[in-house]
Parts: sequence; structure tokens; C-alpha cells
Amino acid sequence: MLVDEQTIEKVLTAALERGGRFADFYAERRQTNSLSLEDGKVEKSSSGLDAGASIRVIQGRSISFVSTDALDERSLIAAARLAGESVRGDGATVIPLTAASGGSVHQVKIPPAAVATGGKAGLLKEADAAARAEGADVVQASVGFSDETSQIVIANSEGTLAVEERTRVRLIARVVAARDGMMQTGYDSIGAHRGMELFASGDPAALGKIAAAKAITMLDSRPSPSGKMTVVMHRGFGGVLFHEASGHGLEADAVEKGASVFAGRMGEKVASEKVTLIDDGSIPNEWGSNAFDDEGVPTGRTVLIEKGILKGLMYDRLRALNAGVGSTGNGRRQSFRHPPIPRMTNTLILAGTATPEEIIRSTEKGFYAKTLSGGQVEPATGDFVFGVSEGYLIENGEVAYPLRGATLIGNGLTALNNVDMVADDFEMNIGVCGKDGQGVPVGSGQPTLRILNMTVGGTEV
Repeated sequence: MLVDEQTIEKVLTAALERGGRFADFYAERRQTNSLSLEDGKVEKSSSGLDAGASIRVIQGRSISFVSTDALDERSLIAAARLAGESVRGDGATVIPLTAASGGSVHQVKIPPAAVATGGKAGLLKEADAAARAEGADVVQASVGFSDETSQIVIANSEGTLAVEERTRVRLIARVVAARDGMMQTGYDSIGAHRGMELFASGDPAALGKIAAAKAITMLDSRPSPSGKMTVVMHRGFGGVLFHEASGHGLEADAVEKGASVFAGRMGEKVASEKVTLIDDGSIPNEWGSNAFDDEGVPTGRTVLIEKGILKGLMYDRLRALNAGVGSTGNGRRQSFRHPPIPRMTNTLILAGTATPEEIIRSTEKGFYAKTLSGGQVEPATGDFVFGVSEGYLIENGEVAYPLRGATLIGNGLTALNNVDMVADDFEMNIGVCGKDGQGVPVGSGQPTLRILNMTVGGTEV
């Protein structure tokens, strides 16, 4: 363990010397590695090691937070006293630490450290070769690999002690295709809270092939029309839209500040009865999963919207204390240098009973959004604009031809209420979510679904 229990108890005691009601401790040792390939050559290779700890002291709504790069007892106690210096109150006694029950279900069969750099570079070359094999239109391929292994120790003055090792690996591919003066880009990624076994089933080649196919397909695209349309969201990637447009508004700090469209609406209808939205940080080996959140609370399944009715929010310890409820295990932080805040883990819309084919077939005319790119969201209102990197026109119940230059413009609540069909083909997507200057790994997922009356911005003249 990074820091022994006796030292941790001394640190927590020092933090509460001036009268704080609650103190917690977070220590971390993180090893990272990354490789990138450009034009068939491995151009960059880097590795890093970061370690340190932080202490937080809470008294009512007063919070003091101090971090340090040192893990020795003397430095930790000094940081703890500094954190407790500005917090005054009745004080609290540190309860003896008890290790949290249960362990990580995110099993790692092949640790990244067990694979040499040459083996990791082979993944990049495999994806690159598969992308270029798709045809002469492929003019550029960029492939990146990263792995991260962290040892985490979390403890608090209420006796919690949680220890976890977290390992994540990720491979991304970006492919550029060009023809007759037109250039298009395709992107794909795979990643998980697991080891190098993720790549044992030929996934690197599939990754490169999929990214290249997207770019080549879009070379035959036509300018997108604009206006109100029925929009079919492809499985997986569409989850990003609901993550941004709805998920952040369901984090308890946004609701507490009144900066969420969901504030004061618990128990009300906020979406179509076809929509059940959950957050689950305990899904085995999923990208956004951990055994514990970054406050030592076991992760789990939180129902946010059930058949259209607002049922729950995502809480960290502080916002849960303010609201008089229990934490949902959504207190997350980028590193020991950052305080925990309410964050999504794996946020997803549950599968329905329709098939993707039925949804397309029953759409006389519409827009099929298969892959989204970047977007902007106003959390207080839920208004959003998302770019579409791969989209298609639907005519007479069939996917007709690809469209370029499209954007999806709308409102999160309106989109949720206008979902009228949900398929049975659920899929997850991975990413890194930014909030308050912190980035954390998150999963977002959904089955294919249909949204009525969404505005599509286009480039058709």
C-alpha cells in the first residue's frame, strides 16, 4: 500500500486538529505510457510517473483542500495541518480505519508493463496497415496507443479505507481519405478498464479498417439539407449527445446551484416513456468503471430517468450531505491534485424492443446520424449544437446516401421527450469528459433510437 494505515490515521487526526467535522485522504501513484504512429512510422513514445496525495477538510459548507507531491509521513502531516488551518468548528474524532469490503471486478489478465514497447508499437502498425489496405483513397493514418496503471488509497475520518489498482488501455485511429479535391476524415477508438488482452481478438486491424471505411464513404457524400427532420441516432456514438446535453444537468452540483434544467423536477416526466437513463460505474471492465469512486464509495447503478420520469441524481459525498441523502459513488477527480466533484461514469440509455431495421424502415424521410464529432452545450438550458462526421439521408425507409457538413441543433429535454422508438442493439462508446478543468474517463452508450422534429443544420445550397 502506498501509505500505511497508521500514517493515514495520523494525517486525518492532524487535519481535524482545528475543528473540522470531516477529513479525507487520497493518495495516488500513476504510471502512464503512450505511443503514436504517423505515416507508417512510430513518431512519439513517452512515459511518465506521477505520485502524491491530497487532504480535504469539511466543516458545513466550508472546504479546505491541499495537495502534495510527497508521500512521506512528515510531509503528509504538514499538508493535513495546512488543510485544517482555515476550518473551524466543533471538531470530530477519527474513527479507526476499516478496509472496504469487495474488490475490483475489473480483472487484468495481461498488465501493460508485461508487454514491451515493441509489442505495443505492433498494435499501431497493425491498425495502420489495415487502414491503408482499404484503398488508394487513404492518404494519411494516425494511430495512438496509451496505457495507464494507478495505485489508489482513499481514507476518511469516518473510518473508510479503500484500496484499488486501476488499469486502462486505449487505441485510437484517425484516417484521412482524399479524392478529386475532396478530403474526409474517419475516426474510431477502443478502450477499457482492463489489460492488453483487450487487443487479443484482432481489434487493432478492425479499428483501422473502420476508421478508413468512414473516411472513404464520406468521399461520396453530398451537402446536407437543413431544417426540422426526424433524426435516427446510431447506437453507441449517439450516447455522447445525451451525455453532454442531459447527463451534466443530472450531476448534483449543477442542480444544487440551480444551473440545471432538472432542478426541482424530481418525480416529474422529463422524457419519453421510451427512455430509461442510468449511470453505472460498476460495469465490469468498462472504460468509465472503478470499484470505488474517488471518495472511497463503492460504485453502482443509479437510475436517473425511468420510463421518462426523473428518479435520481449523481452525488458525491459533499452534495449528498447538503441534500441529506447518500452518495451514489459519483465523486470523481482527475488526480490527487484535484478535489472530487460529481461526475458521470458510464451513462447510458437502456435498450428497447424495436430493431434498427424497423426504425429505418418506418422513417419515410429523415437524417441518420451515425458518428458525431465535437459539440457545445449550455448546461443551464440544455441547448446544444453537435457536428456530425458521418451522416446519411433516409428516404422511403432506406438509407440513401451519405451527407456532409451537418449539425444537430436542439435542446436536451426536448430531444429526450421526442424519442419515439428505441432499438435492441445497445453499444457503448468511450471518451474523456471535461468539467471544471478536470478530465476523467467516461463511457456513454445507447441503442439506435429515433428523435422526432430535430433541427439539422446543413450546407446544401
